[in-house]
Amino acid sequence: MAARLKVTQIKSKVSEKQNQRDTLRSLGLKRIGDVVVREDNQQNRGYVRTVAHLVKVEEID
Repeated sequence: MAARLKVTQIKSKVSEKQNQRDTLRSLGLKRIGDVVVREDNQQNRGYVRTVAHLVKVEEID
């Protein structure tokens, strides 16, 4: 079974750049406290890297 990433939005996107807001939407995060589980692949790692200061990431199996 492939590893997965649990991504939780912990900060607001209000004063962030448009590309960071778009990245949060691509991850499926709409508001503070939202949690999504995504596959651990290069694309999702790139998304998380772009908004690392706004999210908390945990690896789950």
